[in-house]
Amino acid sequence: MTSTNRPKAALKAAFPYTIPIFAGFWFLGMAYGLLMHNEGFGVQWPVVMAMTIFSGSVEFVAVKMLLGSFHPLQSFMIAALICARHLFYGISMLDKFKHTGWKKFFLIYGMCDETFSINYTADIPSGIDKGWFMLWVTVLDYLYWVSGAAIGCLIGPLITFSTRGLGFVMTAMFVTIFTEQWLKEKNHIGSIIGTAISAIALVVCGPEHFIIPAMVVMLLVFLSLRPKIERKLS
Repeated sequence: MTSTNRPKAALKAAFPYTIPIFAGFWFLGMAYGLLMHNEGFGVQWPVVMAMTIFSGSVEFVAVKMLLGSFHPLQSFMIAALICARHLFYGISMLDKFKHTGWKKFFLIYGMCDETFSINYTADIPSGIDKGWFMLWVTVLDYLYWVSGAAIGCLIGPLITFSTRGLGFVMTAMFVTIFTEQWLKEKNHIGSIIGTAISAIALVVCGPEHFIIPAMVVMLLVFLSLRPKIERKLS
């Protein structure tokens, strides 16, 4: 296969893998764009934030950060803790990203949960360049999210019905993720501990300040209980 045909063949192979991501990213991206419009932001804001942050959870949280008093340390801690899982994604992809050349930079920057899932597990067809395949998966998922955010903000002025409560989409997303994880787990020790710590932190610290204390305590508790939890799960 010539060097000219390799990118095209890889795109053709990668696109079907991203179709489910396309549906989900456009829906959530448009919801994010609508939320930004409802809060008074112009279309450039969700587009720039989607392009630079590229983390749906953090982008939804950032809406409230932009509207309230700015706390740099708290904002950094929340973003870092929400995206901390990407550290483990990155470590597990080190071997796969070898020998990808210049593509490695965007593969690292554009890696999200869904992109990681595809690039880590996909059975790349014989004859398809691995680097180009992973790059196209990353680029396509990136474009789905950014375009969804732009469309959501653009159609905001055209929507005449009430969109009150749209901000709940982030809560609904996390509830769905938690529910799916609960159903997949053989043992619910981790989920129960995390829920209990969050509830206690909410009561003690209040709804405005409970996230960081809850995450820090969860991290310490899980690190200390890790040997016992692993023995019970084994």
